Amino acid sequence: MDVKLLRQLCEIHAPSGNESLLKEFILHYIQRRSRNWKARPEIIHGDGFQDCIIIKFGKPRTAVFAHMDSVGFTVRYFDQLVPIGSPEAPAGTRLIGEDSLGQIECELQYDHEGHATYRFGRVIERGTDLTYKVDFRSSGDFVESASLDNRVGVYVALKLAETLDDGVICFSCGEEHGGGTVPFLIRHVYESWGVRQALVADVTWSTDGVHPGAGPVISLRDRHIPRRLYTTTISTLAYDSGIPYQLEVEGSGSSDGRELQASPYPIDWCFVGVAQEHPHSPAERVHKEDVDQMISLYEYLMKHL
Repeated sequence: MDVKLLRQLCEIHAPSGNESLLKEFILHYIQRRSRNWKARPEIIHGDGFQDCIIIKFGKPRTAVFAHMDSVGFTVRYFDQLVPIGSPEAPAGTRLIGEDSLGQIECELQYDHEGHATYRFGRVIERGTDLTYKVDFRSSGDFVESASLDNRVGVYVALKLAETLDDGVICFSCGEEHGGGTVPFLIRHVYESWGVRQALVADVTWSTDGVHPGAGPVISLRDRHIPRRLYTTTISTLAYDSGIPYQLEVEGSGSSDGRELQASPYPIDWCFVGVAQEHPHSPAERVHKEDVDQMISLYEYLMKHL
């Protein structure tokens, strides 16, 4: 695992709605590294794509979606905080951000009704977004950090790009707080290249049936149900690859697959990610070997789909 790259991704401030810093990092990374990749991609971004990025290789048959944003908080009034997505953090958690008066590192608190507030030496400008202060730890088999959801998916997508001959990688925004960018991304991908199948590179919960260290997770359903024919194809290819994997069945939770399914295009999709402990907390945790095997599985799937 390239722990340095994953740490760099986690440390970039990019809550839903404010992904521009991560966009610039990814663009710079692609421009600097792609000369050494197996194939040179076409990079699509800018007007009409907001803070999203599409990189296209060869003659694509399949698109990979990885959302860039994380959970966090927005500063309201009277020290109040409004959640971005569904953060799960105890009182005392350190939050960071920046307003016109400078850098911010404050403390998360909760009032008697359970509403999130902050403690800081001055008033923070309303509208400022805050994320967890990153305490990145790599020890033994695990990596622990804030924002592994979904910097793991971004990391896997960037590693996949090194060996990809044919395919599309879409870095989307806003997934943690309702999405909104996948519709215009899939429209471009479908109408430009006729791509009709997708993989969602993200993290999922560790549950009684899905465990860290047991391989990448192929989700047969969450709140939404992808087409069975396609998920069967994915699981069959995973079996043929010889790479360890797990099958997930859940009744809640979602991903960029939600918007792919709701799009007006006939897009088959399947979530393929890793199991994560302590979701949406300052100390999310994933197994290193799961992440490496996720990269290998994506390489195999993109060649055979």
